[in-house]
Amino acid sequence: MIHQAPVGGDSAAKVPSGAARNGGQRSARLPRDERRAQLLAAAHEVFVANGYHGAAMDEIADTAHVSKPVLYQHFPSKRELYLALLDSHLSKLTGLLLGALNSTTDNDQRVQAVMRAYYRFIASDDQAHRLVFESDLINDEDVSARLEAFNKTFADAVARVIAEDTRLPELEAQLLGRALAGMAQVSARYWLETDGNLDLDVASDLIYRLAWRGISRFPKET
Repeated sequence: MIHQAPVGGDSAAKVPSGAARNGGQRSARLPRDERRAQLLAAAHEVFVANGYHGAAMDEIADTAHVSKPVLYQHFPSKRELYLALLDSHLSKLTGLLLGALNSTTDNDQRVQAVMRAYYRFIASDDQAHRLVFESDLINDEDVSARLEAFNKTFADAVARVIAEDTRLPELEAQLLGRALAGMAQVSARYWLETDGNLDLDVASDLIYRLAWRGISRFPKET
């Protein structure tokens, strides 16, 4: 009989004898937030290795050293687990980009900071970027909606800065915001393919200079 974990936590130790595959030892009880983070890390590893469709909840549980009941207590399905992982990565990237955008009021430095933040996010965990933007679930309605929300948040933040400085109409500023956001994303994805043959700071500085030379041509309102 499987014992249910108390509310606010879980107990991977209270599983039936033989529940651990290959005799592996299950991990000890953790607070709910810590367990969730552990499961997301394990899911990340398995999704990166096998893709969404090739990943199995059994393998994710084994990678996290928990029983499947513990995994299902936190994530009722593989889909919900993937969406939670996607939300986590997008939230981190959004925070980095908005932080860079708001780190200074000098627009030249803003563009440089944003490009560098994007490239450094990829450099710190290129698999997270691939998992977000190159997943085999990319055309799923919920996944595409989350990606669009991320793109809109980033582009709108850039557009607000452009509109404040240039007094361009809203739609024109948003178009420029989308263009700059797309420049960062597409160029960074290509940079990944260079396999380290192009230095990160050199690459991000090239794109920053290209972006700034374009956007700085618009008149700044005083």
